[in-house]
Amino acid sequence: MLISNAMWIDSHAHLEMKEFDPDRPQVIERATINGITRIITIGTDLESSRKALALAKTYQIIWATVGFHPHDAASFNPEILPQLSELTQDPLVVALGEIGLDFFRNLSPPQEQKETFRQMIRLAREVRLPIIIHDREAHAEVLTILREEKAWEVGGVFHCFSGDWATAKQCLDFNFSLSVTGAVTYKKGSVLEEVVRRAPLESLLLETDAPYLAPHPFRGKRNEPAYVLHTAEQVARIRGMALSELSQAVLQNTHQVFKRLTEK
Repeated sequence: MLISNAMWIDSHAHLEMKEFDPDRPQVIERATINGITRIITIGTDLESSRKALALAKTYQIIWATVGFHPHDAASFNPEILPQLSELTQDPLVVALGEIGLDFFRNLSPPQEQKETFRQMIRLAREVRLPIIIHDREAHAEVLTILREEKAWEVGGVFHCFSGDWATAKQCLDFNFSLSVTGAVTYKKGSVLEEVVRRAPLESLLLETDAPYLAPHPFRGKRNEPAYVLHTAEQVARIRGMALSELSQAVLQNTHQVFKRLTEK
């Protein structure tokens, strides 16, 4: 495992998931050893949002988000909205997310995904928090909803960005950052590599999406926040910059998006 002398933020992980139940303290310890100073753990429904916040209250290194994932949109109901709103009042909650549209798996009907997405953006604007967007095979629809709901007023990040440069430019025009996962380590010359090379440095964040998308050489295994170093190394190589320079930029970028991400 790489050992970093720089500081890093994993801007998107799912440490509340059952995959980490056997060794969560050890996973967090490895992250700390490897220079990760912040981990943002992501809510995907009411239960996981509560778990994410509970972890943030337990571990110095963790902050939380709350939200409703498009996969779960079919189970969303109006009674959930005030409960999520209440959770956002805690200063350890830094964003609304993970929210958006997923027309690839379509685990919830598209119309219900769209309506839930709109409700989440409206809540984000009400509580003045940025949003974390899940966008898979639904880019035009996502941008339409962002425009109609004036989501640029709160901004946020397209998590696990995997589109091409033309798509990336549209996201940037909407005042959103792009978060890069371990997928950038998979294939030399990929469209994601082009995005990482061409995007303004101030628009880039790093994430693991743990337990998913482990970078090379851990591909196919459970991902964890410590592995964000491998993604950082590849991004620095693509951009031709020192790891220390990338670290400073990503720290600044992440704090710029998530204003509540301060010292506990």
